[in-house]
Amino acid sequence: MKAEPHLLNRYQLRLLAILALINFVNFADRLLVPPLVPLLREQFSLTSAQLALLQGVLQVVLAVATIPFGMLADRMSRTRIIASGVVFWSLATFLTGLAHTFALLLLARALVGVGEAAYAPAAQSMISGAFSAEARARAQAVFAAGMLTGATTGLALGGVIGQAWGWRSAFFLVAAPGLFLGLSALHLKEPPRGPRSEVVPIKRLLRVPAYVALILSGVLVTFASLAFIVWGPDFVGRWKDFSPREAGVSLGITVLLASVLGVLTGGYAADWLQKRYAYGRILTVTLAFVAAAPFVIWALATEEKSSLVLALFIAAYFMSWYHGPVTAVIHDLMPRRAHATSVGVYMFVTQLLGGVGGPFVVGKIDDLSDLLVGLKVAVGVMLVGALSFLLVIYFIRRDGLHHPHLDVYRAEADD
Repeated sequence: MKAEPHLLNRYQLRLLAILALINFVNFADRLLVPPLVPLLREQFSLTSAQLALLQGVLQVVLAVATIPFGMLADRMSRTRIIASGVVFWSLATFLTGLAHTFALLLLARALVGVGEAAYAPAAQSMISGAFSAEARARAQAVFAAGMLTGATTGLALGGVIGQAWGWRSAFFLVAAPGLFLGLSALHLKEPPRGPRSEVVPIKRLLRVPAYVALILSGVLVTFASLAFIVWGPDFVGRWKDFSPREAGVSLGITVLLASVLGVLTGGYAADWLQKRYAYGRILTVTLAFVAAAPFVIWALATEEKSSLVLALFIAAYFMSWYHGPVTAVIHDLMPRRAHATSVGVYMFVTQLLGGVGGPFVVGKIDDLSDLLVGLKVAVGVMLVGALSFLLVIYFIRRDGLHHPHLDVYRAEADD
């Protein structure tokens, strides 16, 4: 299942296409809520902190469920796990559109998190198993492109459909495609991986300093990224005089183009640097977040809509470099039989602490002070996170990509 440097075989194309489409629908679902915030606030009389809980409860359940699903994916059929998760979250999304109380809305979003937790570690494990180590970041970047296009599509659909036909219609529309994609995943062939006797205990993973440092850095950048995503549409509506449709369409298209261009650029740049340095992929991530920070500040400060769109384009371009390389680095550090589990642990910590903490803290600051202050705090956290990736580089330079603690689990060929 190895890729030639510049040529994908039929199996690899089909695998990437189906998994990227699943990622597309997943994030379209997840990002429907932010542009619908004004409508949900009005219907259910919610505070900003309560609105943040809609994303927070999904992130908590997603985080908690990723570890058991990741462990299952290293032991069982990944295609069946993916298919079950996709169908489950599609049904939960439909339930979201039926909710008539805030409690039922929270429950439905929590159930979406269960389904979403099932597919990501398994899908990323399959992709790394189907491609050579040299092409790993590029392949993961294509998968991440599905996430980014889905996220921006969700933002746009939420704004347009919510304003035209109400917030319930947006959830009904996104729920349908997942059922078809879930069944399609069942027909994918499993890439090779190590024998079951080489499944790695989680406590062994946490003895790798570079991996632990990567998780801590991921918490910080996830804190900031989710805060921007959740509160960005509300911010441009309240502070920059964007209508819900304007925010969904103009900003959605801007972020879509920038993110797709950025994630693909980041994947290629990371694989190129990895040929020169053992820490090349993580160096790519560090430089990208440092480059993005000034443009986020510019977007928050400017009073002109055109300047805001330009600043947001550049910031989103650099921030999206992160997605392909970070999964590739995790898989570089781990034996194949730990690929899904290691991603599950990473998602558990980053989504629970960063994914929940970012939107909630910024929402709380908005309730106590104002949203602009909260988003400036998020920029500071992002910069600290960018610099903390230097710790990952330090440990990779000291210990190498294959830490001695995991040597016993590397009987299979990783390349």
